Order: sequence, then C-alpha cells, then structure tokens
Amino acid sequence: MRVPDKQAKPRARQLGIPFDGQTGPFNAITDVGGVMVGHTTLVRGAGKLEIGKGPVRTGVTAIHPLGKQHKKDPVFAAWYALNGNGEMTGTIFIEETGLLAGPIMITNTYSIGAVRDAVIAWTGFGHGLPVVAETYDGLLNDIKGFHVKPEHAIQALDSASAGPVLEGNVGGGTGMSCHHFKGGIGTASRKLDEAQGGYTLGVLVQANHGDRRNLSIAGVPVGQEITDLMPETGRQAPASSPSSSIIVVVATDAPLLPFQLKRLASRVPLGIGRVGGLGENYSGDIFIAFSTANGTLRKRDTIVSLEMLDNGQMDLLFEATVQATEEAIVNALVAAETMQGVDDNIVHALPHERLRDVLRKYNRLAE
Repeated sequence: MRVPDKQAKPRARQLGIPFDGQTGPFNAITDVGGVMVGHTTLVRGAGKLEIGKGPVRTGVTAIHPLGKQHKKDPVFAAWYALNGNGEMTGTIFIEETGLLAGPIMITNTYSIGAVRDAVIAWTGFGHGLPVVAETYDGLLNDIKGFHVKPEHAIQALDSASAGPVLEGNVGGGTGMSCHHFKGGIGTASRKLDEAQGGYTLGVLVQANHGDRRNLSIAGVPVGQEITDLMPETGRQAPASSPSSSIIVVVATDAPLLPFQLKRLASRVPLGIGRVGGLGENYSGDIFIAFSTANGTLRKRDTIVSLEMLDNGQMDLLFEATVQATEEAIVNALVAAETMQGVDDNIVHALPHERLRDVLRKYNRLAE
C-alpha cells in the first residue's frame, strides 16, 4: 500500500490553462466548510496478469460531507445520472428521503461490496444504506482479484482531512483513464461574491471516461492535436474504445433543498461536455450533490426549521457547477502520471508542454 505525499506538482491553472470563475483557497471540494477527503492507494506488482495476485493499480476515496466526527449525521442530497451503465449504491434511499447519511465512497467496479461493508462497520449504522460509487479500472488493474479490502476503505475514512486534495493516480482513481490519457481524481471549487451570497461550491471527480478525438481543454481541440500517446494494450481492450464512466460529487454550503440539489446535479453534464464527454453507451456517468447549510438533520419528533435559497438565485450555482466540473476533470488529467499495469498495458499522461504548445497555437494559453 502506498500513501502519496501532498502533491507539489502543477495543477491546470499553473500550466496556464484559462478557466472562468473565482476559486476557493484550495480550489477543491474541501473549500466547502466541513468537507474532508481521504484516499487509500494500492500499487504493487508488474507484468502478466495473475488474477488474485496482480498487478494491482486501484484504491478507494472517501468524502465526508460534515467531517469525520459526524459519521452518520444526514444532510440534504440528490443524485442524477447522465448515462446509467454504472453503480452508486444508496441512491434509492436518497431519492425517497432527500437525505445523505454518512460518507460518499468511490472505488473500482468490483469492490463496491467490500467498501459498503466497511462503511457500515465504521459508522456503526443500525440500518445502513451507504453511498458507494465505482468506475472500471480493469485495463491497468487486476480488478477480478478483489484487492480493495474493508480495511483499505476504513483507512481512507480515517485519513480524510480538510485542505488540499491529492489528485490523479490516487485512491479510487489510481487505475483510471480519461479521454485515452491517464485520468483519476480531480477537484475544483468556485466562490461566489459576497453580494451574490458568498456561497462556496466544490466538485470532486473520478474521471474514467471519454474518447480522445473529443477532448477539448479551454475550448481547444486538444484530442485532435495530440493524436499519439494512445493506450498501449494487449488483450484487455482495443485502444480505440472510449474509456468508461465518471463519478462526480458536488458539495455546497448554499441552503438548498433536495429538489434544488437535483437541479444542481443535473448541470454536471454541461461541465463534462465542455471537456468532450458525451455520456457514451458504456459509460456510467452518475452524480451526487449535497448541501451542508442546514447542518445535521438528525432531529426526531420535532418541527425542523430550514433555510432555502430562492430558485431565482440558482443560476450562479448552476454556473459554478459547470465551471468546477470542467476544471476538476482537467485537474485530474494534469495531475495523472503515466502508468503501466496488467499485461504491461500502458496509459500515458497528458504531456504538459505539448498541451501548452497547443493552447498557445490557439491563443488560449495564459502566460
């Protein structure tokens, strides 16, 4: 098991990629007060795939809406799917009640069960419906080897913190690809002016989706300019097939009720589309949004007083969602590093200097 240090590598804005909107201090989902993120990253072995032995390129990511101390205190939430070839557990309960109780976990497709069990043990749910989402990392990882164990999920839960968030080849994003480059975890945030309410909105993505030819960064057709460095694969999958699935978590401190959070989550695809994601047939594009504004809602047998933002003021949050989703995906691409996995399959990182050259060609580089 490998636990990376806090990253010092450049993020998208530091490369000169222009984005709209004002970020929070960390430009991360943790800019929303109380939100914490933790990762467990599993990297070991090399060479030929031996199911149950490796190579292992996977992990698990944990997001606490109200911090670790509020293990099962509910917040308002909603979910939305652009294309449903994937899984996010607990969504029927969220649809029924409008409540998210406990952390959000992201891992690989075949590890949902182990992670779900770990959340129930960690939180002490009597009647638990944890939220666990997935994307498929079988191109690089021995996914059928079930290498993510409950203790790895618990480590991610326990190690979660506020502040800067590790991106790229970490946690659930360790073995993921994005637009045929190396993908994984990315995050970004937006801060509204005080005159607009001063609300913060943050996004975290696990990006494992998209076709190279559609990749667009800052409005530039990067995928049509950088056509080499395609995944080098053996028997796993043809390199021309799109990667599959993106999970997006949206957090805000704006006082939103579940129906408004559903509206917020439904704007996530606009941010994905800016980077070139199309919600392909084999993609699991599933999103969840929650609000920390009303604090814990664990009050029983009483009338609960709530705050709600007027629907007429939602447009700025819609815009923030689109902008932060776009930037989080690009941050995942920029942070990710070339990885070699099962059967020596290789997924290459997005080359930073070549990206800058392409942006410069189209007069889009902020130098």
